[in-house]
Amino acid sequence: METAKTIYWPAINNIGPDSLKLVGPQVKELGYKKALLVSDQPLIDAGIVKKVTDVLDESGIQYHIYSQIQPNPTMKNVHDGLVAYQTEQCDFIVSVGGGSPQDAAKAIAILVTNGGEIKDYEGIFKSTKKSAPIVAINTTAGTASEVTINYVITNEDTHIKMVMVDKNCLPAISVNDPLLMLNKPVSLTAATGMDALTHAIEAYVSTGAYGLTDAIALESIRLIAQSLETAVQDGQNIEARNNMAYASFIAGLSFNNAGLGYVHSMAHQLGGMYDLPHGVCNAILLPVVEEFNASHTGDKLRKIAEIFGEDTTHLSTEEANAKAIAAIRQLSARIGIPKGLKELSVKESDFETMAQNALKDACAGCNPRPVNLEQTIALYQKAM
Repeated sequence: METAKTIYWPAINNIGPDSLKLVGPQVKELGYKKALLVSDQPLIDAGIVKKVTDVLDESGIQYHIYSQIQPNPTMKNVHDGLVAYQTEQCDFIVSVGGGSPQDAAKAIAILVTNGGEIKDYEGIFKSTKKSAPIVAINTTAGTASEVTINYVITNEDTHIKMVMVDKNCLPAISVNDPLLMLNKPVSLTAATGMDALTHAIEAYVSTGAYGLTDAIALESIRLIAQSLETAVQDGQNIEARNNMAYASFIAGLSFNNAGLGYVHSMAHQLGGMYDLPHGVCNAILLPVVEEFNASHTGDKLRKIAEIFGEDTTHLSTEEANAKAIAAIRQLSARIGIPKGLKELSVKESDFETMAQNALKDACAGCNPRPVNLEQTIALYQKAM
């Protein structure tokens, strides 16, 4: 019998084509008046933000656009957003984008009600008050930040990505409309798709996994195996985009409740030190770390191998594990993920510092296999 669980996800979740259109009436029903719309300039240039403001305009909801979010949002991004929220006398936040605007919005919302500096909230459950309300409109099938209690902010002084796990930052409404994900660059689709796969796999093998999280993680892996390549090759394929939006969404629900692992702990350091795309770092590290973890994951990797079409009927656990790892590597190669960290200009001289910080990362605690400094350095080396 499983022990008692607390399950975290937003109260309202809109998913599927045209689900964005549901937001206006929902916001009016909740009584919110003026939004700080948190996004970035590329999404304004692409016309995505206008699709959101059109919905807000139709419902008579006021907003102020704050679009200074960087790909790996910084403490300054958060501080400047807080000033904008207060100056414009907003009473809720609409976040539009992938993980960066979503994470920045959560950080701003926490500071609205809790005060202080965002670095005060690094770690697990550090705030004491519910954040300002957030309507999280996702535009990439990857991070799932729109449904999770996690957010990551870069400390530009230390070059460390600060991981916050905080139930108080959970959005009030999430939106996963695949029509907002069309026409995305191939490289972005590939990277965010592998980010979603990493979420699902890490949640599935996490020490915090249980029946519900396993079920939705496996379904996410199945959808990604079925649809990611098509979404990369044909960005207008609405069925593939819809499947990937759903896969990312349920992967987020899974890791939100089961936890992540050491792939993320290591990837966060690469992002903090080199400002690299999070999904690419995860994709490169995923097979390396799961190969390391395989001795501690029972027969779980066998199921992953089978989802990817491998017949494991007569294979030992070790052989089935190898098939799963190979399938992950082959998928990355087919969608154009770099082969190793060397292609990203990562320096071996930084490995020890990154390894020390990875061991302190909030995601490390749920990794199925304990890991030390020397092993972490070796994993970085193997990922080169």
